[in-house]
Parts: sequence; C-alpha cells; structure tokens
Amino acid sequence: MSIKVATLDSVDLNGKKVLLRVDFNSPLNENKKIIDFSRIKIHVKTIGELIDKNASVVILTHQGRPGMEDFSDLSEHSLLLEKELGYKVNFIDDIIGPHARNSIFMLKDGEVLMLDNVRFLSEENIEASGDFHSKSYMVRKLAPLFNYFINDAFATAHRKHASIVGFPYVLPSLAGRVMESEVIALKEIRDPKISPKIFVLGGTKINDSIRIINNILKNSNSSTRVLLTGLVSELFLFASGIDIGKSNKEKLEKLGGISLLSNAKSILLNYKDRILLPEDFVIEGGGVVDIKELPKKEGLIKDIGEKTIEEYSNIMREAKVIVLRGPAGVIEEKEYMKGSIELVKNAASTNAKVILGGGHLTAVLDFIPENLRTRIHNSSGGGALLLYLSGEMLPGIEALSFSASKFNLDGIQLE
Repeated sequence: MSIKVATLDSVDLNGKKVLLRVDFNSPLNENKKIIDFSRIKIHVKTIGELIDKNASVVILTHQGRPGMEDFSDLSEHSLLLEKELGYKVNFIDDIIGPHARNSIFMLKDGEVLMLDNVRFLSEENIEASGDFHSKSYMVRKLAPLFNYFINDAFATAHRKHASIVGFPYVLPSLAGRVMESEVIALKEIRDPKISPKIFVLGGTKINDSIRIINNILKNSNSSTRVLLTGLVSELFLFASGIDIGKSNKEKLEKLGGISLLSNAKSILLNYKDRILLPEDFVIEGGGVVDIKELPKKEGLIKDIGEKTIEEYSNIMREAKVIVLRGPAGVIEEKEYMKGSIELVKNAASTNAKVILGGGHLTAVLDFIPENLRTRIHNSSGGGALLLYLSGEMLPGIEALSFSASKFNLDGIQLE
C-alpha cells in the first residue's frame, strides 16, 4: 500500500484559514492543574510556522476522557500555549456552537483561536471510519469554515475519532511538523531486520496496552520481548494465577482491568515466553514485597522493586531498539518515580536506539543526566507510537493519505 501525505510545504497557506488538530493532553494533579506541559511545547513549532505563513489558525484538541479524573476544559492549556508561543491565543469555551463558528468566521490572518475540549462532544468519542465521521455534526458544522485541515496530533493518530479521520474526507489535509517528523524518524525503526526489539510497557491504559501487546508479538519475530510494569503488569500477573492482593484486585476492577482478564490469559497462552512480569513491587508506605508476598502484606502497588529493575535492565542491554511507554509506578507521587527513572536511564545507557513513548513518562526526563537524555527520541505518541512500530497503519495517517490522493496534493512518501 502506497502511503503519501502532504505537509506544510505542499501548499501556499498565506491568508488561508486552517483547522489544526494537536494533542495537548497533559497529566493533571488532583486539582486538575497541569503538572507537565511538554505536549503543549512540542506543537509550538507548527503553530509558529503557521503564524509566520500568515494563516489564521484554529486549534482543536482534547484533555482526558469522559468519566476520568483528568477530563477538564482547556483554559489553562491556552494560557500555557500563549506563554510558550509568545503570541496572543484567544480561547473560547465552545466548539461548534454559534459563538465558536462566529469567532472562526471573524478570525483575521495571523491570529490564533483555541476551541474547548473536543471530547466534550459525544460523537468525538465514537470509533468509526473516516467516511462515517465526515458526516458527523462536528465536521459538517466546522469544515465549511476552513481552507485546510492540519493534523499534528501523532499521539492521537491511532484513534478513529471525528477530529482525526473525519475532516480529511472533506478538506485538503496536511501533516503538521510534529506528525511529519515522527513518521520519518520511526520509519527506519519499523524495519524487521533491526532486532532484537524490547518494549517496556506500563501506565494505566490497560485496554490500549492489550491491543498493543498483541500487535507487537503477532507482528514481530521471536527475539522481540515485552517487559510489563504499571497496572498492565498487575492484570497479567493476576491472569497468570498470581494473587495480587485484595486492594489491588479492587483497583484493577475499578479501572476496567477485570473485564480484560480473558484477553490477557489468551496473550499469555500464545506468547508466555516473550512476556516478562515483575518479580517485586513497592507498595503504599514504601515497603518492597516479592509478588508471592502480596496477599500477606496487603497494600496498593505503587512501583516496581529493585529485583525487577535489575532484571529488566539486564535484558535491555542486548537490544537494538528499546521502546518505553507508560510509567512503571505512580509517578505523580515523587517517592514512587524510582522504577520509571531507572528503567529510562538504564535504557539510555545501552547501545540501542531508545524511544520514549510520550505521555506521562516524559515527566522522568528531568531526572535523567543530560548526556543520556540526548540519546532518547522523545516521541509525542504513546499508543500511536507502539501500534505504528508493531506494523499497524494508523487511522490518522491513512486519512491524510486519502486526502492527499483525493485533493491531488504533493507530499512525502512514507511507505
């Protein structure tokens, strides 16, 4: 399949009105305040270039998911963007209503307008085809107001959401600079001849992780291994017959993990020898326990222990490519950052190509020595990155390719 996408170099954007989809999804504390805004900073280059090209820019993005604790409006995001950009960013708490549409219509060349959380719209949370979403209420309301759609949200390119795949069906669409640089940088790493590859997966997005693990192991050779940490490791330990303790089972159930137990068992049945699970954990209060002691020493799991750090680090020494996605522990609490920091630091100390899968794990980079930090490709994508590396084409990129063909746009060849 030929994949070609248009970029900001493909068309003249002077005086044009563009809808720019970015990914400003950031970790929040308990007061819904942003604790790391690296995802906002990475898009400044694209936005600044669009301003320099005298385009009027309307920004569309999201924060969290409905029902989750990090689901919020984007007022703080707009202020942080304005500070980083050094340029006025107008924010409105609307997306497709009369206020939003009138503000877009009145926007002058070189001005920047930011709309509120696109996931406030229920249809944005539907996974469907680009053709389906092109007929959505949001696309029909917004698309007529723009000359071009620009997707710079590589981190969300694995989602079949209206704001990712709908607009390219009705507007000539381009890849922003973040999207462009990501796919070019990762193209080489998808090469199956470069092995062994090690994937260190953690975090709390269990549903995504199940899909990613299955894809990676199904589409790679036997030398590829997956090292699990975080909540996903608790699910797989439970699936393997380990009693993780009452409080951890309750946490797993609350976050939707129990419903995925059969999926985890199936993956273990097919790929048990290529999946590694933690040997020990740090539990709430700071104590370290072996996995066999979890039912006796009841406590919420907060991080991986020293034995796991050492074992995983030894395995990474043999890798040609190491991809880390998702924290190993509850890094919002500094006393439980050690596992994540040590894994990233030890990965960067190898001779492998090291890719950090964006998201919350980027918060540990401040604790990595500068000489090692320069060895890490800090991808803006988490799930998108891993699905792409596992051989799956991303819906966001496919939609851009479709648009380049439909609207006869020049661009860059990805495959």
